[in-house]
Formats: sequence, structure tokens, C-alpha cells
Amino acid sequence: MNFEKLRIPVDKLRRICSRDEFDFCKTTVDVSPLDGFIVQERAVRAMQFGLAMNAPGYNIFVVGPSGTGKGTYTQAVVSQVAAGKPAPDDWCYIHNFNDQDRPMAVSLPAGEGYGFQKDMEELVADLRVAIPKAFEDGDYEQQKSLIIESVQQEMDGYFQALEQEARESGLNVKQTQRGVVFIPLKDNKPIPPEEFDRIPVEERHKIEEKGRRLQKKFDETLHTGRVLEKQAKEKIEELEKQIALFAAGPIVDRLLAKYDPFPPIVEYLREVLRDITKNTVTFKNQVSEPAVPSIPVQIQQDDVDQYTRYKVNLFVTNNKNAGAPVITEPSTSYYNIFGKVEYRSHVLSSYTDFTMVKPGAIHRANGGYLILQAKDVLSDPLTWDTLKKAIKYRQAKVENIGEQYRLVPNATLRPEPIPFNAKVILIGSPHLYQLLYSIDEDFQKLFKVKVDFDTEMPRTPENLRKYASFVSTVCREDNLIHFDWSGLGKLTEYGSYLAGHQDKLSTRFNEVIEIVYEAAAFAQIEGSSFVESSHVQKAIKERRYRSSRIEEKFQELIINNSIMIDTQGCVVGQVNGLAVSEFGGYVFGRPVRITARTYLGRGGIINIEREAQMSGSIHSKGILILAGYLGGKFAQKKPLGITAQITFEQLYDGVEGDSASSAELYAILSSLSGLPLKQCLAVTGSVNQFGEIQPIGGATEKIEGFFDICKARGLSGEQGVIIPIQNLENLMLKEEILDAVNEGKFHIYAVKDIEEGIELLSGVAAGKMMEDGTYPKGSVMDLVEQKINENNN
Repeated sequence: MNFEKLRIPVDKLRRICSRDEFDFCKTTVDVSPLDGFIVQERAVRAMQFGLAMNAPGYNIFVVGPSGTGKGTYTQAVVSQVAAGKPAPDDWCYIHNFNDQDRPMAVSLPAGEGYGFQKDMEELVADLRVAIPKAFEDGDYEQQKSLIIESVQQEMDGYFQALEQEARESGLNVKQTQRGVVFIPLKDNKPIPPEEFDRIPVEERHKIEEKGRRLQKKFDETLHTGRVLEKQAKEKIEELEKQIALFAAGPIVDRLLAKYDPFPPIVEYLREVLRDITKNTVTFKNQVSEPAVPSIPVQIQQDDVDQYTRYKVNLFVTNNKNAGAPVITEPSTSYYNIFGKVEYRSHVLSSYTDFTMVKPGAIHRANGGYLILQAKDVLSDPLTWDTLKKAIKYRQAKVENIGEQYRLVPNATLRPEPIPFNAKVILIGSPHLYQLLYSIDEDFQKLFKVKVDFDTEMPRTPENLRKYASFVSTVCREDNLIHFDWSGLGKLTEYGSYLAGHQDKLSTRFNEVIEIVYEAAAFAQIEGSSFVESSHVQKAIKERRYRSSRIEEKFQELIINNSIMIDTQGCVVGQVNGLAVSEFGGYVFGRPVRITARTYLGRGGIINIEREAQMSGSIHSKGILILAGYLGGKFAQKKPLGITAQITFEQLYDGVEGDSASSAELYAILSSLSGLPLKQCLAVTGSVNQFGEIQPIGGATEKIEGFFDICKARGLSGEQGVIIPIQNLENLMLKEEILDAVNEGKFHIYAVKDIEEGIELLSGVAAGKMMEDGTYPKGSVMDLVEQKINENNN
């Protein structure tokens, strides 16, 4: 058997960068900084479409793993688009004179809200001077005195007439603490009580009747007096209104003319004027002082409550020359996103007003773009639900959290909602996107644009230039030592290693940047003018060393035979599989011993991990596939009367995945045939029911893990790894393995089916089924069939 055709040549084990690939530069000094970002065309086109669509529901969800630069790209692209759009209106909250608990929202062109706020401050300052001055005018006091005197004179006339009628009736009017009483007179002198009792009854009744009649007239006079007083008060109030209107009218008219194009503000100013004329006491008691134009009149702290209703809460302001707003909110708490109504404490109580309504991110982003991290938004269900409502109903409300959950309603402000028209952009992981798409029906309707970032891109000359420009940009911005072409080449190879493919480059730029920083630091320590390949290699090696403690512990246990792994000799029913472990983002491969025992019975293949509930669903599926392969090969004319028990030895944390299914099948075939398998070889690859080897993940890490064990024990020249032929393009092995392969000390084999693999492991021909349905004598398959026939007999 010629195994050379299965051995992978060294030049296929890693794609090494040549000088020709970087013929456009000697160092990154020669390379222009990156203009824009290294992103995939799919993501670019999706983002352009999403930003151009203005229809409802076309909000954007940017999808991609961490470190792909999706957040930086989104911020830059959105800012660029927003700069070319007009700035949205300013929004102000003003007092609602009809319902003070529901402040009104009014809009003004961008940048003019501040002017409106200042105009209202100046209006109050002017009124505080003009209205008191108008009331200090002697004409006001004179007209007020005339009104009061007129009432007084009329009332005096009524009382004089009453007194005259009383005297004519022989009665005298006397004021007492209990009111007015009428005393009978005789010779113009009051009659004593004892003398009044001696008056005849008939005459006494006549006197008492006169008193009652006069008392009634007196009561009528008092009522008339109260009516006159009320009329006088109304006249004085009307007079004050006229004076206030005369003083305030011209001041307000100036603002009415200025804000004539804005009907809501015009109506508000008219309400202000009406309120001023109804509440002149607020202004007329102020001391009149000359207004100094250059020094605005300041409202004293004690007067705040009196003049608050004339203030303007400049809720959101925009720079008219800055384009549409782009708001990125890093702290996605409810109040940061949706605003709040603040309260002030005062004498064991709290109070609020419309000036204490504060905006959130959705208000600041209104008319522009709001960028949020999906994970942070979803951490608070109330925030997510409120955000969906704002998008769905196109309204940005300000409502304190929990108001709707109070058992007893609490009096608070209900500011008028602002029309919401912003493009919401969420940034999250693929898992989060799929989860939302599956369980939240609103999500599908509200976020119709998916901007999908991949973790890799083609390793083309164009992208190599972009990689070089990217490194040049980082070096220039952070004042790092520049890379020469060899350093760029090694960094490019590292990009392919991260991507797990010889023809691709990783787009996880966070990890690439870290190597750039660390390699530049090593170059600086050595006093090198440029970062060379050795510095990049050292950075990668040191980075792995810092995280490899767990890997070294596993290797130590294997080398000390605490975990039993053979790397030489041959054993029946035993094969070295390869697994991948991950701890804190550090991924490494390690060998695992897989054993199979076969015996009489009809139990089929027994997966010990599954029986012990340590097997994942994918691994269990792989075991069932093995039964299909064996049945197809050896049970076409007779039952497969065997029991095969298979397990991963010394593995206690469960098994998942099917990348060891080919190794499990090799162990079963070895146990059935009695042929020992080479322990110097490790195997990875899944298998289908037809015996075809299928590709797996982590090929590079698995090979390196087994190589490290073999190296620690001493390379014999026979050791190696068997991988699926489809994984050739995924290999980016370290230089140490390349050297060992080149020297014939280690070997990498690629197989396409079980037959090739079992021949490598056993050294015996697998054997193909002949026309009579049997296999060549002495072949692996023949020996297996003989064993099955023995069991059936």
C-alpha cells in the first residue's frame, strides 16, 4: 500500500506570505492610511439600503460577532450620511394654561428654540418693569379712588335715608356688637326698657312692626352694598386689566409679529397675555426699576414659582449647520433612553413643573439616528417594550418608569408626546438577532434591514492592501513603530489563522490590533526600526503562552500518563481521537482515547456517554450513523448480530459534536477484525452512512495539540494526524510543525473515506466488495465479516 498519496506536502500545511504579495510596499510608511473601513460588500449594501429607506419599519439591526468593527463602522457611516441631511426642529415644552398637568410641545426650526427661550425671559423682565410703572401712574389711583368713592357715597346715601326714615318713625339707629338695632324714641330720647313695657300693647306692637320694617330695609341696604362692592371690585379689576393690557400689549405684540409663522406659539403668546391681565398682582407689586439693555433683569429665587409658567423648557435643540443628529447612548437605562420628569424636595414634600421635564436619547435623536447596543436594551424588558412602542406609534413620550404599575394613581405631569421620526439602529450578535426574530413578532415588523458582518473575508490582493493600510493607520494614529513587509506577511498569516482558512482573512480587527500593539512593543524593546516577522511571531507566541495554563495542565497529565494516551505501538479497538476545548476565549486541541469492545448479542452500538447522559444530541446522531454504515456493509443478507460498546476514556465533562465519529468507527472495525491500530496516529473527521469522511472544525488546533504531546515524548518519525481531505484549505499550522513535517518527523494525512483511514491505521488493505458480495481474503472488511458471521452462528 502506498500511503504517500495520502500524505499532505508541507507547502499545503500553511499559506505563507511571499515578498511578491507585498510588492506594493517595503514598510507601512509607504502605505496610505485606510480610507474608510474594511467591510464586506454585503454589509455595505445592506447599510446603504437601510439608511436610504424612509418607509416605516425599515430600522436596522447590525449583526456580527464581537471584534469585527461593526460598531465603529456603523457610527462612521451613519455620521457621514447624517451630515448631508437637514437638521431637525428644536422642541420646547411650554405651560398649558388650560391644563397645567399637560405641558404642550411646540417646535421651531433648528437653532431657534434658544431664541424663543430668551425672548420669553426678556418678556418677563420687561413686564416686571412696564406693568408696575403703569400702575404707579396717578391716573390709575385716581380712577380707582373714584370707583371706591362712588360706592361709598351711594352707600352713605342709603344709610342716611334709612336713618331719616327711622327718625320719622320715632326710632333711633344704634350700632352694637350684635348688629344694628332700632330703639324707640320719646321726645328724641330713647325710651327705657321698663317704660317701654308699660306702653299699651297695641302701640307697642306698632313700634315693633316699624322696627321690623326698618330692619328689613337695613338688610336690603347691606345686600345692595355688597353688590356695589362687588361691582366696584370688578370695575377695579377691569381697570387693572386695561392698564396691564396697555402696558403688556405692545411687548407681547412684538413677539406675536416675530412668531407669526408658528401658529401654536402665537396662540400660546395670546394665552400669556390673557394670563397676565388676569394675574396683574404678580407684576404690579414689583418695584419699578429702569431696564438696562445690556444687563437683563434677573428673576429672584423667591419669585420663581410666580413666573415659571412664562418660561420655556428648551427640551431639544439642534445646530442648524450640523446636519441630522446621531445619538449613541452607551448607558441604556430607561431614563437615559426615554427621558424623565424630575422632582424637587420642599418641606417634606416634592413638586415638579414642566421645566423639569428632561429629554432622553430618543428625543435627542429625533429626526436623525439612534444607535444602541441590543444586549443592553434587552437587559431591561421595560426599555425594549417602550422602544418598540415609540417606533410603532411614532411618538416619543416622557413618562416616569412604573407610573402604569402604581396601585394608587399619583398626580404627576403628562407632557404632550413629540412626533418620533428617527432611524433606530441596533447592534448585536447573530444569536441575539435570531432569538429576537424567532420569539418577538414586533421585531420582524420594526427591524426589516439586517446588516450582516462576517468574521472573514477573501484573502485577495485588494484585501491585502487594505490590511496593510489598516496597519498603517493604527501605527500612525497611535505613534507605533511601522511594520516592514515581513511583519505584514506574518500578520496576514495570523489573520488567516484566525479565519481558519488559507484563502481568507479574519475581520475580527480587535484581535488583529492587539497583535499590532504587542509586536510593536517587542520591536521597541529590541530597538528595531520596524516591526519584523520575528516580532509578530513573538507577540503571537507570548499571547498564547499567557492563556495556555489549562492546556499545559492537560499536556502534563497526558505526559505523566494520568490521562492515558499512547503515541506509539498498536492496540486492538483503540484509537486516538482529537477534541477541541475552549477556556476564556483560548482554544486548543487535545487527544482523547476512544475505545470499542464488541461481543455476542444484538444490542447494536451502545454509546456509553449517551447511556450516562453525557452525550450531546449531535454526538448521539453520529453514533447512530455508524450503525447505518455497518448495516449497509455487513447486514444486507443477514442480521447484524453484534453488540459494540464505545466510549471516550477519561472524559468526564460530556461529549458533543460528531468530529470523532470516524475514529469511533475505526475502533469498532478494529475490535471486530482483531487488527491493532497504530497509536502513533490521531484521527479527526466525521463520517456519513456511506463511509465518506466529512470536514470538521478546529483542524489546525487539533493537529497542534497532538503534535505538542508527541514532541514532548519525542518525535519518532511515525507520528501524525489523519484529517478529512476537505480540511486541507483550513490548515494554518505553526512553523514548528512545518519543520517537523519537512524533516520527516511528523506527518499529516488526508483521507476521503473510511477505507483509506483504516488502511493507514492498521496497515492492512481495507478491501472492496467483490461481485459475489464478499471481500478479499485477509482484508479488514473480510475479517470484520468473518467475526459477524461467527456471532450469527
